[in-house]
Amino acid sequence: MLLGIVAALGLASVVHGSTPPGLYVTNGVLMRAGKPYRGVGVNYFDCFARTLKDPANRSFDAGFADLARLGIPFARFMCGGFWPVDMELYRTDRADYFRRLDRVVRSAEKRGIGLIPSLFWNPCTIPDLVGEPVGSWGDPSSKTHAFMRTYVREVVTRYRRSRAIWGWEFGNEYNLGADLPNAREHRPPVWPNLGTATSRSEKDELSHTAMRTAIRGFAREVRRHDPSRIIVSGNSIPRLSAWHQMTELSWTRDTPEQFQEMLIGDSPDPVDTLSIHMYEPEDIARLSSCMQAARKSGKPLFVGEFGGHGARSPEALERMIQALETSGAPLSALWVFDFAGQDDTWNVTRTNSRSYQLDAVAEFQRRLRSSRP
Repeated sequence: MLLGIVAALGLASVVHGSTPPGLYVTNGVLMRAGKPYRGVGVNYFDCFARTLKDPANRSFDAGFADLARLGIPFARFMCGGFWPVDMELYRTDRADYFRRLDRVVRSAEKRGIGLIPSLFWNPCTIPDLVGEPVGSWGDPSSKTHAFMRTYVREVVTRYRRSRAIWGWEFGNEYNLGADLPNAREHRPPVWPNLGTATSRSEKDELSHTAMRTAIRGFAREVRRHDPSRIIVSGNSIPRLSAWHQMTELSWTRDTPEQFQEMLIGDSPDPVDTLSIHMYEPEDIARLSSCMQAARKSGKPLFVGEFGGHGARSPEALERMIQALETSGAPLSALWVFDFAGQDDTWNVTRTNSRSYQLDAVAEFQRRLRSSRP
């Protein structure tokens, strides 16, 4: 009963005014507070996962404070457990689960940081949790979809009145594992101690058809409860052979037209954005084609991840930022802020050797803000 009351009321910060809350799309243009919007943020991957694991860990608040001081406006994060075992609290004590998520959302509200929660980050987590193969994402009558719809409803109705929520994302890079010609070699891992299935089969091989069914089902459920905020697939840039993988299970390189067909198709209505992740030089080279697809489809482009190994030096990062700025892509997010799990590789903080990346993102955001009409 308490959960129902809280969900009905929302968090303390209620959005007022005639314009929709968060980010939304009008006539193919990304909007915020009644005006076209361009912004750059960060991936704060485990800001919720850390307090989900340990309720005493509230270090995310210091992270949001750092972002606010830098003027970095939003963060994309994993809004759930990575492995099935990480969702145990949700199944056994939902009130406590949401208390921990409340703290993250309230902290972002307090610091003036927008959030784009990604609800189903790992493709195998929910199917494993309900005892189905990963391919069940392709069956709207499956337990996987039933769990997905319930979780979406509970999360969206609880936080749709929060000014911190800018949009809703399905998951992370599902498209990269779809229709692989060598799919048998890349089935999800078997780690029963983490709650996974004890074996895998061809039923755990994801297809583009199943993925699109899942994303469409997610988006429809979001729209039942939130009529306006952006919906994001969370996909990466399509593989160079994605169309041929889907149609003939081959690595044959796609034509530019086939590339755009896949990019648009992987964000089925009512998803209202296109999503890519950009790390490689060839990704940068295809950015203009992504923007063409965005204009053609009327769905603004979100570069949900950039940087990483593509930003090993200030010069390399600047080339990526210049490409983003020149392209006109309205929304992008650096990988990855304050993630100790990647201390040796890509983690960016205010005090480590990659702090130049936060400075560059902050400067990029200042330029975007000053160029708004």
